[in-house]
Amino acid sequence: MKALPERLVADADRLLLPPAGAAQGLAPGLRARAAAVLLRRALEDALDTYWRQVTPRMTRVGKHRMLCLEWYAGRDTARRCRTTWAALSAVCHYRTYELPPAPAEIRIRLEEVTALLAVLDAGSTAAPAGPPRGRVTGGSALPEASGGADRPAHRVLKDGPGPTDEE
Repeated sequence: MKALPERLVADADRLLLPPAGAAQGLAPGLRARAAAVLLRRALEDALDTYWRQVTPRMTRVGKHRMLCLEWYAGRDTARRCRTTWAALSAVCHYRTYELPPAPAEIRIRLEEVTALLAVLDAGSTAAPAGPPRGRVTGGSALPEASGGADRPAHRVLKDGPGPTDEE
C-alpha cells in the first residue's frame, strides 16, 4: 500500500519538529535526512499520480517524467520539480566526510514540496497543455537549439563512400 504524498509530508514535518515532550532519540541531522527521504518519496508519488491522470504510459521511466513535465505542467513547475528532487536526492545520500543536512534546509524543501503537491494536484485535474504538435524526426525540435529555422535539425547521411573511404 502506498502512502499518500500529503501523509509523507506530514510525517516529515513531525520529524523536523517533534512535539514537545517527545523522546529525542535521533540527532537533528539524522531526523533531517529521514525527513528528506520522505519528502523525495512524496514528490515522486505526486508525480506518479499526476502522470497516471494525464497519460498513464509516462509513469514507467522516472527520467522521462521530469523531462516531459515542462510540456504538460509548465516550465516553472518542471524546473521547481527538478531542482527540488535533485536537492533532496543529494541530501538523502550519506557521505562520510559531509555534515548532515540542517533541519532548516529541509524545512525549506518541505515548503517547496507542499507547494508542488498543490500545483501538481491542480494541474492533473485541468486539461494538459500536451506535448508540442507535429512530428519530430530527429535533432532538436527547438529552432534556437538546432541553429535556426533555416538550418536542418539533423544531418542527412548519403549513401556511398565516406570522406575517409578510398575508391
